[in-house]
Amino acid sequence: MHGGVTPAGESPPESPRPESGPDQERVVAMHKPFSVPLIPQGQVSELGSELDSGLGSDQAGSSAPTPQGIAFTGERGEFRKLVMRGAGLELITLGFYRFWLATDIRRYLWSHTEVHGDAAEYTGSAKELLLGFLVAMAILVPVYVAYFFAGLEAERLQAFASIPLIAFLYLFTQFALYRARRYRMTRTIWRGVRFNMGGSGWAYAWRAALWTLLVWTTLGLALPWRAAALERFKMRYTSYGTLQGSFEGNAGQFFKQAWWLWLLMWPSAFLIFPLPFFYAMYKAIEWRWWLNGLRFGAVRFENDLDIADLMGLYWKVIGWLCLAFLLMAMWFAAVFGFGHATVGSGLEGETKIAAVMSHPAILIGMGVGYLAAALALNVIIRIYLVRDLWAKVAETSVVHNIAAADNVAVMGDAASAIGEGFADSLDIGGF
Repeated sequence: MHGGVTPAGESPPESPRPESGPDQERVVAMHKPFSVPLIPQGQVSELGSELDSGLGSDQAGSSAPTPQGIAFTGERGEFRKLVMRGAGLELITLGFYRFWLATDIRRYLWSHTEVHGDAAEYTGSAKELLLGFLVAMAILVPVYVAYFFAGLEAERLQAFASIPLIAFLYLFTQFALYRARRYRMTRTIWRGVRFNMGGSGWAYAWRAALWTLLVWTTLGLALPWRAAALERFKMRYTSYGTLQGSFEGNAGQFFKQAWWLWLLMWPSAFLIFPLPFFYAMYKAIEWRWWLNGLRFGAVRFENDLDIADLMGLYWKVIGWLCLAFLLMAMWFAAVFGFGHATVGSGLEGETKIAAVMSHPAILIGMGVGYLAAALALNVIIRIYLVRDLWAKVAETSVVHNIAAADNVAVMGDAASAIGEGFADSLDIGGF
C-alpha cells in the first residue's frame, strides 16, 4: 500500500541479507571490541622513570653547553730561546732590555693561550713600559733623596722618618700593583674585544693596607678574607667589553682548604728548606680558588689544579738553583786559585789574600761569574715559574657558558703605562 503500511494478516517482507565474504568479515572485525594486555604496576613505574630520565638528560644536554677547555700551545724550546736571548741582551744593555723582554714574554703567553679555539692578543709595547718607568723614577727619586738628607740631618730624625717612608712605600706599592694590572687588562684583546678596568688605585691601596694590618693582628688567619675582599674590589671595575666582571670566591672556602698550611708554617718558620714547598702548596690552593670564583657575566671558570702540579715545578727550580750556586762557587774558587798563584808573589797570609781580592782582574772574573749565575737564575725562574706555571694553570682550567661572550660590544680605552712603570721601579712587576 501507499506509504509502506503492511496490510493486516500479512507478514512484513524480509530485508535482504548481506552476502558473506571477505569484505563483510573485515567490517565485522572492525566492530569487535579489542583488549590491551595488562602490565604490572611496577613495570609501569619503571617505564615511566626511564622515559622521564631520558627526557631529562636530553633537556639537560640541550640547556647545559659543554665546558670549553683552555689550551696552551706554546713550545717550551721557543720560550727557552726567547728568555736566554733576552737575558744576554739584558746583560749587554745593563738591564734596560727588560722592558722589551717583558713585552715579548707576554706576547708569547697571550698568543699561545686559546679559549674555544681563539687566542688572546697582547697589544702593549716596550716603549710604554720604559716611559712609565721613567715617570715612576721621577716621583720616587725625590722621596729617596729627601729621606737621605733627613738621615744626614740627625739619626733620630732618620729613625722617625723611616716610619712614614715605609708606610708611603707600602701604599705606593699597592697602588702600583693595581695600576699595573689595569694596564695589562686594557692591553689584552680576545676575539677583537678589549678587556677593561677602572677604579681608583689609591682606594685599592688603602683597603690593602687596612686588610694587611688585620692580617698581622690575627697572625695570618685573616689572609683569605683579605684576598677575597681585594679581588672583589678589582673585579668590580673589570669587564670584557660590555660583559661585567665579578668575583664570587668565598673566603671561608679558601680558609677551609688552606688552614692546615697555617698550622705547619709556625713550626717550620725557622727552617728555610720547607718554605718554598709550603708556598707552592698555598699558591696551588689560591690559584684554584681564584679561578673558580671569576665571573664575566654568565661566563665562569673552573680549575682543578693539584698541589702536586706546583710542587713538581718548585722541586725543579730548587734543583737548578742548587746546581747554579755550586757552579758559581766552583768558578769563584777557580778565579781565586788563579789569582793566588799569579798575584802578590812573596806575600803570605792575610796580606796575600787582600792583594788577590783587590786585584782588578780577579774582581772582574768574580763579577762575570756572579752575573752569569744571576742571568741563569732569571732564565730558570722564567721557564718554570712563568711559562710552565702558566701552562699548568691553563691546562687545568675550563670555561663554562662561553656562548655568553659571543655578542659583546667594545667598551673602554687603553690605560696609561705609568702604573706598570711604578711596579717595575719597585721590582714588583708581574707577567
